[in-house]
Amino acid sequence: MALTLNPITDIHSYWRFRAVHKMEKQTSELNESVEQKQALEKIQRELALVEAALYVTGRPLDLNELCSVLKTRSKNKTRKLVKMVMKEYANRNTALEILELKDERYVLQLKIEFTPLVKKLVKKPLLSTGPLKTLAYVAYRQPVSQKRVAEMRGHHAYGHIKQLKDTDLIIGERKGRSTLLRTTEYFADYFGLSHELSAMKRQLKKVFEQKIMPKEK
Repeated sequence: MALTLNPITDIHSYWRFRAVHKMEKQTSELNESVEQKQALEKIQRELALVEAALYVTGRPLDLNELCSVLKTRSKNKTRKLVKMVMKEYANRNTALEILELKDERYVLQLKIEFTPLVKKLVKKPLLSTGPLKTLAYVAYRQPVSQKRVAEMRGHHAYGHIKQLKDTDLIIGERKGRSTLLRTTEYFADYFGLSHELSAMKRQLKKVFEQKIMPKEK
């Protein structure tokens, strides 16, 4: 028996197929658009979290700390996000910048050229007089033993040293039974000093010529 085709039915079936296919395609594109929007919003929130963390701490943060804020174990992902924020700040060309320090630590700070113009407006200094004098001693005498600093600055120096370490201005390095103290790259960046030790000490000497400098006994 020969198969009889109905042209009207076939045409209706064809257009019904086209309509269903078009609807499925539109639904798929809509889902992709929603997913892309959600992914973009997630990235924007993560970038904002990185910026917020750097702003609120006021000190350098390493990748582990930033991973904790982002609730991720991926240092690679966190590193990429920080780089994106750094690039965004660089493109803004504002008074703020994000610097990458040694050991993949990052800090949000005022650009050095703006510091002398606005420092008189700062009500709360980074350090009080005692810790600041201890920092000055360490910076000028570095590398210097922790014991020597305590001898010159008194027993309160141990508290100062802890505070200076917490603010990432100095680090301690074990050498035998002694702990040698030295300033960090963040210290140099924060105070606008050279990273080269001898040049830094020359800069500090000029500053100390107008101030009271702790002296060796």
